Amino acid sequence: MAVKLERIKGTRDLLPEEMAARRWVFERIREVFERYNFHEVLTPTFEYTTLFQLRSGEEVVEQLYAFEDKGGRKVSLRPDMTSSVARLYVNSFQNAPKPVKWYYIANMFRYEEPQSGRYREFWQAGVELLGSDRVEADAEVIALFVESYLNTGLRDFTVNIGDRVLLDEFARMLGVKDDVGLMRLIDKKDKLSREDFISALRDFGLTREGIDKVLSLIGIRGKPDEALPKAEELFTGRGAEEEIKRLYELVDLLDAYGVKDHVLVDLGIARGFDYYTSVVFEAMVPNDLGIGSVGGGGRYDNLISVFGGKPTPATGFAIGIERLIPILEWKGLLPEPKLRPDVYLIPIGDDPEVKRTTVGLVSSLRRADVRADYELKGRKLRKALEHAGRLGVPYVILIGRRDLTSGRVVVRDMETGEQKDVEVGAVVSFVRELLRG
Repeated sequence: MAVKLERIKGTRDLLPEEMAARRWVFERIREVFERYNFHEVLTPTFEYTTLFQLRSGEEVVEQLYAFEDKGGRKVSLRPDMTSSVARLYVNSFQNAPKPVKWYYIANMFRYEEPQSGRYREFWQAGVELLGSDRVEADAEVIALFVESYLNTGLRDFTVNIGDRVLLDEFARMLGVKDDVGLMRLIDKKDKLSREDFISALRDFGLTREGIDKVLSLIGIRGKPDEALPKAEELFTGRGAEEEIKRLYELVDLLDAYGVKDHVLVDLGIARGFDYYTSVVFEAMVPNDLGIGSVGGGGRYDNLISVFGGKPTPATGFAIGIERLIPILEWKGLLPEPKLRPDVYLIPIGDDPEVKRTTVGLVSSLRRADVRADYELKGRKLRKALEHAGRLGVPYVILIGRRDLTSGRVVVRDMETGEQKDVEVGAVVSFVRELLRG
């Protein structure tokens, strides 16, 4: 009895058309990463589970593909690249010239319930900038974040910027002991009704006045020139003042980069990971697909020391490819995939010399950067032409014994039906001229 094998839940089979779109998106993003002088790295697909526990605690194991290998070692498939990149840095690059600027495009794994734009195996494109605590580093990374989306043709999006220092200061102002819990609640505010959100705030022991202050905080969202003055009114204390000043400097630099029009200040952003220490940000695209953030990041100055390295400031981001591609498709921004060859060669009959000439020509065309294919099933001429028509091939080359005796082949335009005899030695240049024209 045959066994029916299916895909594992939360994974996908990507067909040639989908892979063509994905490759196009990767290359648009890669172009910008490299223009900013970031260099590609790739770490192992699995790491010791301890690496991810150190970053986010024991509870993170619930979303890991964690297992024991045959040597009894506890390992996990990577849920993100930041931890692995930090481990790589601590292992081998702590004494490298700073800043270290790395990027990656790789697959990740998380055991989550699949939904729109979320899978258990997914891809991210991201960068990590290690070794600079200056606001210029934050601006560099956020500008790169914006331009990565712009290079895919996306225009209708915002990068919303928040700040963990301000949120921590806010929790102290309210007298909340479980500041991490409050940050997580604020981060999930858009997934809750107003009533449920207020009820959850009461669970932190907040008074009516404290709840009103939280509502004021999450209401600070808009263009930087409007939002930052409101933040100055809400926050008191030296630490908050310095951080707001840093945000003003950040926005000014983003204006110099030419990306300020895509930036909003949103002090209700906490981001999910506890290791963020200052500026955080996420990209939002209005859509009807039920997709929220399409990427995000922030500053994480404590992570390297958590992994045993010398204290090293760092910032970075990850773009969610599984969320970005459906939005680009929905907006009609993905190019039509070109899966057909430019030219299709059909040997007529089983003559050995015809076959050798066909293979030689198809090889010469490929070496000349022409997409070329040839009839591999031995179809008769009529069937082979029908197959070429279904492929949408613009040109076909017919190679028969009679033509070869005069050193020529026939090139047919599949749209017009026009045919031309071409010398075998001139086929490559002739086809390239056709394709250019």
